[in-house]
Amino acid sequence: MSKQHEFPTIAPGIDDSEELNRKASKEEVARGEYTKVTTLSFDEVDSANKPL
Repeated sequence: MSKQHEFPTIAPGIDDSEELNRKASKEEVARGEYTKVTTLSFDEVDSANKPL
């Protein structure tokens, strides 16, 4: 039986952008060894100062 985590975990010291954007292989998907990753990005442009 595979061990399931109740909360997200990440190994310290990995290159987040490289590791989290790597696609799972077909074999990993078949074994259920993959994680769906969603990226949230904040746009710092202040639209209040833009002309309409």
